[in-house]
Amino acid sequence: MLLSKLPQIIQTPKKRLGRGYGSGVGGHTVGRGQKGQKTRGTIPLWFEGGQLPLVRRTPFIKGKHRFQVIKLQPITVNFDRLNKFPENSVVDALFLATALKTSEKEAKRGFKIIATGKLTKSLQIAVPASAGAIQAIESAGGSVLRVPETVS
Repeated sequence: MLLSKLPQIIQTPKKRLGRGYGSGVGGHTVGRGQKGQKTRGTIPLWFEGGQLPLVRRTPFIKGKHRFQVIKLQPITVNFDRLNKFPENSVVDALFLATALKTSEKEAKRGFKIIATGKLTKSLQIAVPASAGAIQAIESAGGSVLRVPETVS
């Protein structure tokens, strides 16, 4: 075993600032410059020099449910998009996600069919729908499987 082949196990320790003249940094200003706020202690990262902080400048969320997390709304699908699907096809969340080319993150929001436009095809719907949409789908000859709305 050669002495030059031994692994290095000694690392130089961190310099201790402001521990006297023998510390190798100096004793008076100890590497912090002359005067000022930064020489005397630590200041928080979010401190803005005394002006009104960003947290207090931004408006509050008003209302009864201000402490609850803002829930994601489902992606709305109107009848114009449903008319592009083949006749008597089963429209579920997976089918809509692939047909509308939504990302996986957007598809987690869910889908809801709303009564906008005119439906000309009979479809089997397996996603949540509004009351007007259910009536229009059934009058066009389709059927709606009752699915509860879940958005997480």
